Amino acid sequence: MRIIDTIPHPDMRISILYMNEKFIVRIEDGPYEQHYKLTKDMASTIEQVKEVVDESFLKSVRETFEQMHQQFKEAYFRNKN
Repeated sequence: MRIIDTIPHPDMRISILYMNEKFIVRIEDGPYEQHYKLTKDMASTIEQVKEVVDESFLKSVRETFEQMHQQFKEAYFRNKN
């Protein structure tokens, strides 16, 4: 798996990888990561991958990161006692 491109973003690190004839969008924010695999049927070029990663998509990704953080925080403090 290798990084073939990145998408600039002020808060998140967005990498486009390629492996086994699939594009993988890896989005990182602090200690959390989300990965999305796109088959050739979904996107056959980097430009098509970038079209998927639009403002609306990134808004939902941000919400998922917030949920991940809340879930982790709850689990951490629940098991700390």
